[in-house]
Parts: sequence; C-alpha cells; structure tokens
Amino acid sequence: MRILVIGAGALGGYFGGRLLQAGRDVTFLVRPRRAAQLQASGLVIRSPAGDFTLPHPPTVQSHELVAPYDLILLGCKAYDLEAAIESFAPAVTDRTAILPLLNGMRHLDVLERRFGTAAVLGGQCVISATLNAAGDILHLNDLHTLTFGELRSARSERAAAIDAELAHASFQTRLSDAIVLEMWEKWTLIAALAGVSCLMRAMVGDVIAAGGTDLPATLYEECAQIAADNGFPPRQPLRERSVAALTQPGSALAASMLRDIENHGATEVEHLLGDLSRRRRAAPSSRSLLDLAYIHVKAYEVRRLRERSAQG
Repeated sequence: MRILVIGAGALGGYFGGRLLQAGRDVTFLVRPRRAAQLQASGLVIRSPAGDFTLPHPPTVQSHELVAPYDLILLGCKAYDLEAAIESFAPAVTDRTAILPLLNGMRHLDVLERRFGTAAVLGGQCVISATLNAAGDILHLNDLHTLTFGELRSARSERAAAIDAELAHASFQTRLSDAIVLEMWEKWTLIAALAGVSCLMRAMVGDVIAAGGTDLPATLYEECAQIAADNGFPPRQPLRERSVAALTQPGSALAASMLRDIENHGATEVEHLLGDLSRRRRAAPSSRSLLDLAYIHVKAYEVRRLRERSAQG
C-alpha cells in the first residue's frame, strides 16, 4: 500500500516515521524547507516508546506527485486545510482513501465536497508531540493512538486492509465501528478545554483554584448538548471522565489553543469553537459560554492579523 503523509511535522512525522520504521511504503509530502532539513538531518523521533532516526526519508513536493496513492494521512492544522488539499490533490484517484486526523467535523465537509463521500474516512489521534528547533519530533507522553473507521458503515474491506497496514507499527491503532460518535465525543471535550483555557488564560488547576469549578463543567455540558442535538450524544462514562478531567484540582491540563495564543500564533478557533456553535440546533442562551469563548479567541485573531498587517 502506497501511503502519502501530508507534512512531516510533529503529527505526520511521528506516525509516518513509525510506519517507515515498520517497513511500510511511506512518502512525506513536504515544503522545500522541510525537505532540505530532512535530507540534511534525517527524520528523528525522540519518544518514551523508543527513539528512531531515519537518514534521508522519502519526500516529495506537490509538483512531483505521481498518482496513485492508496492512503493519504492528513494531519495538518485546520487553518492550513485548503492549502493542503491543493497540494495533495494530484495524488488522489478513485481508489485513494483519505484519512484525516484533524479535530472537529468541518474538515470532513470540505474533503467530501472536493473528493466525494466515498474517498473520506473518519479519524482521530491522541498524542502529545512537538518539533524542536532542530526539527526533531519530540513525543512528550506515553499516548500515541490512531483511531479510524468508515463514516457511513461499520466495516469495509478497505478499512480492514488499512487496519492491517497500520498494524505492528510502534503506535496503537484501532479500527472503530463508531468513528463519527468518537470524533464528536473528542470534539466536545477539546472545545470545552480550549474554551475555558483561553477565556481564563490558565490551566485547569488554576481555574479550579480560583473558584471556577463550575465553568469547565458548564461549558462541557453546553458542548455535549450540541453533539446530542446533532445525533451524537456523548456516552455517559465518557461524559463523567471528561467532566472529571476538566475539574481536577491541581491539573496542569491546558489546550494547545492557549499555547498558540501565548506564542502569538494562529489558532483553530473557527474549526473547534465557531463551527461547533454554528451546529447548535436550539437558540443559544444569553449566557452561552461557548459563544463567549469563540468571540474571545476570534477577537485575538482579529487583533493578531491587524497588527501583522500594520507591520507590513
């Protein structure tokens, strides 16, 4: 199976690198700067699950793509989705499966409009990873799980073949019979975490210590109600674990969106908070925490872009 991994950053580089380590046919679609860095220093993974270095990993640039690829692994930032689609589109045929690992649901709508419903799988991952200044991939915890499945059926021969291809790499993989529900469950949790982290500019433990225990729980319930309105109510055990995680005293849990703001970078506010609010079936209450969090981060984005424009 020919696999094209979009980008070789923390996410694509980790999962693609582990697949290469397992002997799979993987190529990274990268920009010229990252291609030069990989050729000079190799693909380097530092991980509690074992380090791995591959000199001269296979890379390609968009104008060099030769179809077909059987599987496209897409793990870009949501605000880079349209550009990523244009870059890998030449690799897609009617036999190509596209497996996105973005959070939320909007990207599925975008991908299905461009490539058709049959081409797109549902997927998500749980991992904490980043790139250091040298371009090495740093895996920061013990979690490295990739879950995927068909969007409109429980199982298929295609999904089974992909599951076999992803198996036996140095990460955990699971073929799900309910991937859309699982994606909604994750979305409700990370939207609540992003909302409260960014509104309070603090970790969960700091919010709780300041007397704000009700805020993350209330925001989670608002997000979960939107999921339920769309036909995917989070399952009760997951709801209980989510609320417990969001209200844990002393917790260092914080959303990556908060780190993006603190680093003066772009955020996925539209994909994670804005799109969730727009999928609300009932009119929002006058005290919608989700809408307040969305406007808060959106105002940051407006200011960031205005200041960048002023700087030329």
